[in-house]
Amino acid sequence: MATLLQRVKSKIAIFAHRKARGMLDGEYGSVFRGRSLDFDDLRAYVPGDEVRDIDWKASARHGSPLIRRYVAVRRQTVLLVTDTGRNMAAEARSGEAKKDIAVLSLGVLGYLALRHGDVVGMVCGDSAATRSFPAKGGEAHLERLLRHVDSHTGLDAPGSSIRDQLDYIARNISGRHLLFVVADELAADDATGCLLRRLRAQHEILWLTVRDAELVPPPLADARLHRSGDSYSVADSSLLARQPATSSVVAAAYAAATKDRDAARKAMLQSAGITEGEVAGSGDVIAGLFALLERHRRAG
Repeated sequence: MATLLQRVKSKIAIFAHRKARGMLDGEYGSVFRGRSLDFDDLRAYVPGDEVRDIDWKASARHGSPLIRRYVAVRRQTVLLVTDTGRNMAAEARSGEAKKDIAVLSLGVLGYLALRHGDVVGMVCGDSAATRSFPAKGGEAHLERLLRHVDSHTGLDAPGSSIRDQLDYIARNISGRHLLFVVADELAADDATGCLLRRLRAQHEILWLTVRDAELVPPPLADARLHRSGDSYSVADSSLLARQPATSSVVAAAYAAATKDRDAARKAMLQSAGITEGEVAGSGDVIAGLFALLERHRRAG
């Protein structure tokens, strides 16, 4: 049986030709460009030094040119952050389970990180508990992370609360990392906005939103995948009435509410300085991640 990481690699091969894969690698590499060195100390300028390394303020105080010296940081830490609550077991806009899209997204970003020599950790959980996995290298480690998300996300899981995982990071994770957050459509509020700004002051943050299913989903090509046409709430497994969903009045109100919720989420993330991307299905993941990395690079 193919491993989850093998499926990730096959998706990359299917949805991105060689040139596009190189571009995706390049966009990932640009996220930390200019941050791979830590400042060490100052020394006197000598002919042949790079002019761009001169610390002009320190030189003015000292009276002669001083050069900034750096020590190399061999690896960056990428922290995958995701929700394993039952909301992620619900259908996405594509009709797939949100968790399948999340696993693919986490796998692609994690695989890119490993290709660049970075280490990958993870914080995930639900409203009942949060679990943290230390950052390590190696594909076997990434496979274990993906397996955990896949096996712990289901309709029998506790409720979703990505804010709990973010709060855990704020309280327990030191140092500066790249956080890659994959969640469903986050509801905006003042407390969450404050938490996001606090996290952004310490970390680089990429946010990927997995879009909810439509109120009236399009018909599936294979009727065997959707025998009854019934829909259920992931909150309490109650049957959702079909007639209101097909009402034009209800549909219009739902569309307006979705638009307002999306605008509030985008404004909250933008205010915190966080770059967001959206995906509706697994077919969007490669292009969506490329666009997300590119926007983050330009914003930086």
